[in-house]
Amino acid sequence: MWLGAVMGLFFVVAAGVLLGKRIALREAEAWSAGVRHVADAIRAAGAEESKETLRAGEIAGREEGRGRVSAFESFCQVREAELQTIEGRLARREADLAAAAERLAAARAGAEAQKQHAVELEAEAARLREEVADLQRGARAALEREAGETAEAARGALAEAELEDARMHAAQAVRAADHAPVDEAARDAKRVMGIAVGRFSGHYLTERLHAVIPLPPGLAPEAVAGPGDANLQAIGAVAGVTLSLVETRDAIRLEGLDGVGREVARRCLARLLRNPRLGADVGEVERGAREISKQLEVELDDLGRRAFRALEIPPAHAEIVRLVGRLNYRTSYTQNQWKHAIEAGFLCGMMAEELDLDLKLARRAALMHDIGKALTHELDGSHAVIGADYARRLGESELVANAIGAHHTDEPFNSPYAYLVAAADAMSGARPGARRQLDESYASRLEDLERITRGFRGITEAYAVQGGREVRIYVQEDRVDDLGAVDLSAAVAKKISQEMRFPGQIRVTVIREFKATEVAG
Repeated sequence: MWLGAVMGLFFVVAAGVLLGKRIALREAEAWSAGVRHVADAIRAAGAEESKETLRAGEIAGREEGRGRVSAFESFCQVREAELQTIEGRLARREADLAAAAERLAAARAGAEAQKQHAVELEAEAARLREEVADLQRGARAALEREAGETAEAARGALAEAELEDARMHAAQAVRAADHAPVDEAARDAKRVMGIAVGRFSGHYLTERLHAVIPLPPGLAPEAVAGPGDANLQAIGAVAGVTLSLVETRDAIRLEGLDGVGREVARRCLARLLRNPRLGADVGEVERGAREISKQLEVELDDLGRRAFRALEIPPAHAEIVRLVGRLNYRTSYTQNQWKHAIEAGFLCGMMAEELDLDLKLARRAALMHDIGKALTHELDGSHAVIGADYARRLGESELVANAIGAHHTDEPFNSPYAYLVAAADAMSGARPGARRQLDESYASRLEDLERITRGFRGITEAYAVQGGREVRIYVQEDRVDDLGAVDLSAAVAKKISQEMRFPGQIRVTVIREFKATEVAG
């Protein structure tokens, strides 16, 4: 029974399902029909809208085309007007060019005519010049026949006469300058120099470097010289000088141009003389000499710095400072050159101060003016040139270097400081008691002066006077005229400057006398 119920229920469910499907199928067909209807309506509306859009676009395109055509026609009209204007300008320009071409052709024709005329004139001028030259040659020949000499000879005679007249005027000017009163500039220079000398106060004893060191009595020479003079050779090798026993073997001779080396040797010998036992060992002697040499180098640096401090100027390069210190062991006619440099620095500074110049620059140049003397035993040449070269290479200013090089006229004087340094050097060396000479060298100097002056032609006598500061020359009146006397004095002074070395200046005076004698009876 329950099976029948299940079967009935199944049939009921199946019938419901089939009925539902049919209902759903009918609804789907109805909805599909509605969709097709809507789609057809949309399609129709779109077609109508497309037609309207096409009609509007066609109308707008026609309007735009008509506007563009109108604008193009306007543009063409404007360009046509511009082209007509350009054509007018071109026509006028062509007319102007044609007129210019006509004028150019006319000018070219005129230039050709002028050129031809110039050629004709040049030919005529050449012909006239040739005629003038012929006339001049004829006139010159006629003048030479009348004068009895050639034109070259007359020209030479005129030139010689002019030269003789010029020489005479020059000689007169020289004589007038020699006899003229001292001008204001010279008086001012002497005043400045006198003020400087009066203000400076310094007293220095003259010095002489020892060339022979005597041995104490009773001391054996070998105790100092060593076996075979080995000690002397060791000291000489370190000091750079030559040491030897004199013939009597009671003294030791020092030979060498280096003043510092001589001082090293002197100190070594003094050490040996105080303690002769040190001479038994040559190696100890050499070591002692080296120690003394090093100690002296320190002293040289200190001497250089003392010189700069004394003049209150900034120190120079270390090598220049040492060269200034080395001057303490260099003399000139017994004058200590270190003290001479300081003295010249003070004098130069005083003169610069009187002239409103740089005081410190003047002192600096004067202090260093003789540094070349500390090197003359090593280098050839003038100590002024050597010192100037060192100053330039070690950073000194050109004013200082030129003053160093010019103080003996080896270089031109390029500044007032160069003149002041030369004056200070001469003043320091020429002051009373600054320098002295041996009698032998003094006599030799006078003999050299007279020998040099008597070597010129036309001289009858020559005498050195005023202690060698002047040489007076007497000439033959018939062999030397006034102009020749002036030339002779210059030539003698030049030769003395070239062949002799002397402090200060030497005046050369040429005396030409004319004597006429007649006997009354």
